[in-house]
Amino acid sequence: MLGARPGKYIWMENTSDDMNDLSTKYLGLDLKNPLIVGSCGFTNSVDKIKQLADHNAAAVVLKSLFEEQIQAELSSNLESYTADYPEAMDYIREYTRGNEVEKYLKLISGAKKAVDIPVIASINCVSATEWISFAKSVEQEGADAIELNISLLPSNPKMSSEENEKKYLEIINIVSGMISIPITLKMSRYSASLAGLILKLSMTNKISGFVLFNRYYTPDIDIEKMVVKSADILSNPVEGCGPLRWIALMSGLIDKDLVASTGIHDSEGLIKQILAGATAAQIVSTVYKNGPGQISVILKGLDEWMTRKSFSSLAEFRGSLSYEKAKNPAVFERTQFMKYYGGLS
Repeated sequence: MLGARPGKYIWMENTSDDMNDLSTKYLGLDLKNPLIVGSCGFTNSVDKIKQLADHNAAAVVLKSLFEEQIQAELSSNLESYTADYPEAMDYIREYTRGNEVEKYLKLISGAKKAVDIPVIASINCVSATEWISFAKSVEQEGADAIELNISLLPSNPKMSSEENEKKYLEIINIVSGMISIPITLKMSRYSASLAGLILKLSMTNKISGFVLFNRYYTPDIDIEKMVVKSADILSNPVEGCGPLRWIALMSGLIDKDLVASTGIHDSEGLIKQILAGATAAQIVSTVYKNGPGQISVILKGLDEWMTRKSFSSLAEFRGSLSYEKAKNPAVFERTQFMKYYGGLS
């Protein structure tokens, strides 16, 4: 079994003191390395979470509980009360004994007892309604932090960008007033002014970090059967360029943790994100494709690269190729597209 001691990464086959320091801080939490397993099927049971911890995951984000699941429980329980009980709504707002909610709270408490790495709860939400009372229960069950996965897809032409983005502030303002554990925001890349929105949200000082970005279900079309189907649900390494750009652009502008999500499949992908300024990275698809052992493979590659480059800690190279520090920062800007590719025919 792989293990760790403060500030040092320990390989199964090498326990010497000359290892590089892969530790980092995220949301004020001490992580033994920068690899977090994001919300997925591998984080929906205590046994699977133990397996991830055994393979040296630094933290886990529990499989998301969706707002729709919580609302369904609330609605179901409201129906069981009669009109002569005026306190029913207040009671339901605090209700956490429904089936889905109860299972989620048990997962939090069970995981906290089973592993010694941070356990981050995740709520996938689109509005600030009665479900938010659940956030307090998450804290009471021992979650180290909460990740708000706000699924903003501005597909309604009748809603302005300001109306859509107001949802972020509404949810963050209410949840932050209910809990004391750190809040991180896993947000959409869809915004009329993404950099401005991230900056505005960071200035509220009600969230401690950003996860860039959430990955939506993507539709595809089967041209033979002429039906709409799901595109590949797993990411590929090319998709890592999206969060890479925005982490590079924002890392020098805001004093918040930035975590890359989507497209990190190997040590090269992880190293790129840290060079851009990422505090850590969330991985999911590569674990599905290669198994939990891929965590150790990625970390070993990171450690070997650091040795080749004479880095002994992540802090020595984090953000060294961000927009702020890169020799040619314009390569991160979309307006440069024609300059570099306009000559192709």
